[in-house]
Amino acid sequence: MLDDNLKTQLKAYLERLQRPVELVATLDDSATSNELRELLQDIRAQSDKITVVENNALDVRKPSFLITNPGQDSGVRFAGVPLGHEFTSLVLALLQVGGHPSKEAADLLEQIKALEGDFHFETYYSLSCHNCPDVVQALNLMSVLNPRITHTAIDGGVFQKEIEAREVMGVPTVFLNGERFGQGRMELAEVVAKLDTGAGARDAARLNAKEPFDVLIVGGGPAGAAAAVYAARKGIRTGVAAERFGGQVLDTVGIDNFLSVQHTEGPQFAAAMERHVRDYEVDIMNLQRATGLVPASTEGGLIEVQFDNGASLKSRTVIISTGARWRNMNVPGEEEYRTKGVTNCPHCDGPLFKGKHVAVIGGGNSGVEAAIDLAGVVARVTVLEFAPELKADAVLQRKLLSMPNVTVITNAQTTEVVGDGSKVTGLNYTDRATGEAQDIALDGVFVQIGLLPSTDWLKGTVELSRFGEVQIDGHGRTDVPGVFAAGDCTTVPFKQIVIAAGDGAKAALSAFDHLIRTTAPA
Repeated sequence: MLDDNLKTQLKAYLERLQRPVELVATLDDSATSNELRELLQDIRAQSDKITVVENNALDVRKPSFLITNPGQDSGVRFAGVPLGHEFTSLVLALLQVGGHPSKEAADLLEQIKALEGDFHFETYYSLSCHNCPDVVQALNLMSVLNPRITHTAIDGGVFQKEIEAREVMGVPTVFLNGERFGQGRMELAEVVAKLDTGAGARDAARLNAKEPFDVLIVGGGPAGAAAAVYAARKGIRTGVAAERFGGQVLDTVGIDNFLSVQHTEGPQFAAAMERHVRDYEVDIMNLQRATGLVPASTEGGLIEVQFDNGASLKSRTVIISTGARWRNMNVPGEEEYRTKGVTNCPHCDGPLFKGKHVAVIGGGNSGVEAAIDLAGVVARVTVLEFAPELKADAVLQRKLLSMPNVTVITNAQTTEVVGDGSKVTGLNYTDRATGEAQDIALDGVFVQIGLLPSTDWLKGTVELSRFGEVQIDGHGRTDVPGVFAAGDCTTVPFKQIVIAAGDGAKAALSAFDHLIRTTAPA
């Protein structure tokens, strides 16, 4: 099951186990059960602290296995064979059940241990989903720390009937005590905050008590991370307030064009960025969504940034690096059926539509790449492009058009997503060449029509372009003194990771130059 290289790496990790670990498998006669049995034996062979037992009489999903300690009946459960992106989740679960300490903040770990109530989580994932491991790992850790919390991570591709019965059309999807709890990427602190009702007020009080910064960076993508490193290296008080550290990079699958990094994946790149920033004295405040900016009342005075939890932070300079988000079609039914068949991520959610008919909206590179990816999983893909021709690179178009289960419709203006109240059943579009209304029966809609800058919170404060981008000059300055901007939320052309990082560094240097040339009020 595991190749020799992976076994060697696993053996090295398992040397960190501090106490015995027992893997309790519940299997049947399926091929998947045989794969799981082989995987568990490979794991057992890498450490003398691990034992494997089978108990096929348990009333649990088959195939599945529990990671626990001998003599206990609670722990972390995986239903399916956790390979692909979830192999890391498996390794972490083995280490945590085996007593290896978590690197999460001590106060967050104590908050988890103190949660009161019984919380039974189930997470549906797909092996190709790069967003799923964060959620699976967060809930696994919670179940290790608090005996009143349980978690089962379920491979939706193996338990397809459950996916259909519970109408799961996007991963990760989390159920708590049988009810939907959330969908999409969630960090550990975010999950805990949803359970701990007093966390928001405590967090706001903590932010309000902070001393003013020299530079406050709003946004934690490549632009914000680079700005933080460059500012901190100047020895000035630096803070980063981010809705989610990593930004759009967390939703990026493959990165092959960042100089000196031949290949990586978005979540790994984001984690490396955060580690780099944390090497410096930077105050990272995650899960903070900005809602307003108040310019300084006097030259060199403090600028205020307001957040949705009621908190505010003050700083002598501010760098805006809030990035962009997926553009919506803004047609009837789109929001109603989001997570019920309307989605953006083919890598995450494509396996849930195996054997079904889906549409991809958009004929640019991202849309055509999504269609190519989906064509290998689903029964049929229909690509709808607004323009008279596809806009993707020629090599991508040739690949797309060579696939027998793909249909391309150009001059198509999507007008409505149709459903039965619980899931998508089709969409309507207008043929722009003839004006005729058309409809397609299908099961899912993948929207790939570009990005919008995340700047709504700045309207009326800083100058924005007609596209909503922050207007900046060659130094990253906005029209508000002491306020700078960088990355995909700005008017800079070519939205690329390497460009955002460079502009973040430039904005930080400009902010430092502003600080040394401006006298703060007495």
